[in-house]
Amino acid sequence: MCGFPTPTDTVTPRQPRGQERVITGNRQTSWAFADAYVAEDEALHWARDRAREAGLRSVSPGTGAALRLLAASVDAKAVAEIGTGCGVSGIHLLHGMRPDGVLTTVDPEPEHQQFARQAFRACGFASNRARFIPGRALDVLPRLADAGYDLVFCDGDRQEYSDYLTESLRLLRPGGLVVFEGVFAGGRTVDSGPQPTEVLRLRELLRSVRESQELVSSLLPVGDGLLCAVKK
Repeated sequence: MCGFPTPTDTVTPRQPRGQERVITGNRQTSWAFADAYVAEDEALHWARDRAREAGLRSVSPGTGAALRLLAASVDAKAVAEIGTGCGVSGIHLLHGMRPDGVLTTVDPEPEHQQFARQAFRACGFASNRARFIPGRALDVLPRLADAGYDLVFCDGDRQEYSDYLTESLRLLRPGGLVVFEGVFAGGRTVDSGPQPTEVLRLRELLRSVRESQELVSSLLPVGDGLLCAVKK
């Protein structure tokens, strides 16, 4: 039973609002351990290498593991991904989805999607498990079905994240998840100094998601920040 503490209870002091706890070396080590907790196979390493050669960012292993978990937690059959890259995040999502699930992945660069096709095949995923759509996300998303998706993963142009949120709310079924990668922007999101437009847009997104009456949200400190929200 919950109740108020008695004088003999030990009470942890509440952290003052607006102040973050000091990030100690031990905490940084713990985060690094968590990020490498789930081992990645050769197909994922191959996809990471192709992304590196193309100058693309890939989700961290910890972020990938979180994506697997989130896809599995909603028993995802239909997932939309904004930003195919070379397939790293897609592999993690497919591993978490149902065996009959289909990943719809959108990217403006068809050659990157070809690398993702090869990576998916190397992982043993049948060709019908993924639908590749080349094009700009904001041109493609309006053509996707209303309430037809269990999860939307956003890893595209960060200046368009607020627009992705609007589209995601339409695409998701009740109980579905929207996930945004990279919301820490390498630490700049919480930096008090002058910031570029991309970071200001990320701050707007964080406020919008936190204050939305349609969403239940959480900000996960994996990789470069993973903002997750469930549609009510």
